[in-house]
Amino acid sequence: MLIKPKKLQRGDCVATVSPSWGGAGDPELRWRYEQGVNRLEDIFGLKVIPMPNSLKGGDYLYNNPQARAEDLMMAFKDENIKGVFTNIGGEESIRLLPYIDFDVIRENAKIFMGYSDVTVLHLFCHKAGISSFYGPAILTDFAENVEMDPYTIEMVNRTLFSNKIIGEIQPAKEWTSERLEWIETNKNRRRTMQQNAGYELLQGSGLVQGRLIGGCMEVLEFVKGTELWPEKKYWEDSILFFETSEEKPEPKYIRYWLRNYAAQGILQRIKGIIFGKPQDEKYYDEYKHEILKVMKEYSLEDLPILYNLNFGHTEPKFILPYGVMAEIDCTKEKFSILENGVQ
Repeated sequence: MLIKPKKLQRGDCVATVSPSWGGAGDPELRWRYEQGVNRLEDIFGLKVIPMPNSLKGGDYLYNNPQARAEDLMMAFKDENIKGVFTNIGGEESIRLLPYIDFDVIRENAKIFMGYSDVTVLHLFCHKAGISSFYGPAILTDFAENVEMDPYTIEMVNRTLFSNKIIGEIQPAKEWTSERLEWIETNKNRRRTMQQNAGYELLQGSGLVQGRLIGGCMEVLEFVKGTELWPEKKYWEDSILFFETSEEKPEPKYIRYWLRNYAAQGILQRIKGIIFGKPQDEKYYDEYKHEILKVMKEYSLEDLPILYNLNFGHTEPKFILPYGVMAEIDCTKEKFSILENGVQ
């Protein structure tokens, strides 16, 4: 069982960190970071403290992975800080591994949230024995043009500010992956929203429950074979969550990666899988084809798989707490989180 952190309350101090790409500190993007911080303060009543290295810019942070790790360690050690929010992902987090003190994380359990390349840091937390939160980042969801999406606001409140059972996660009514350039002249321009078709059951029947584990599929490839890769016991009776990045990997890679999970015996141990909406819904049908193909190859056609959920590289998004019990209802095509995410 992973340790659940304490819930956030208005007035709490939270840290912002740049564990991967350091763009939040680049002069041309600083307005975007400030906009995200303003939302944390105005909407959620939090006091935001940027960690010392987090805004030193992309070049500095690329060249100094230990500085990024120091920020993370400092944020966890500081008793006044109740939560740690990542500015954005990237492809850099795996380079922090040599500088991480897992005891510091374990002994200072607190809310940690991000997605994409931050998958690596979630596995830091997982190895340390604490539950973390696969969800919004400062430069994307919190700094959304014009205003934050109400769906995302509701999910932050439900998951991080309340110790009640999170419950059924309804599909977002609309979604967007539109790429509007992050320039200040665009800050009052809304991205185009599209109607959301809701969840889609690819296979399986009945009701299954399992503990949540997963992340961005491309990033999980960085971690396979390292000390961060979860032991076999963590895959038992779990619900895997997978999503793909803005790089929109070709469908064949979904096939390759899933075959590896089958070869490791992971797919044979789990209770079900949920897949996030592919960016721009590109390869929407092709990904489904590859998923079903691998399941057939390994005689796993009965494994419940729910598709097109609003998490990962899509906006708005809900939040997935690692290690928390969740449920796939194949009959009603529903997904629920059966516990509180925080104490």
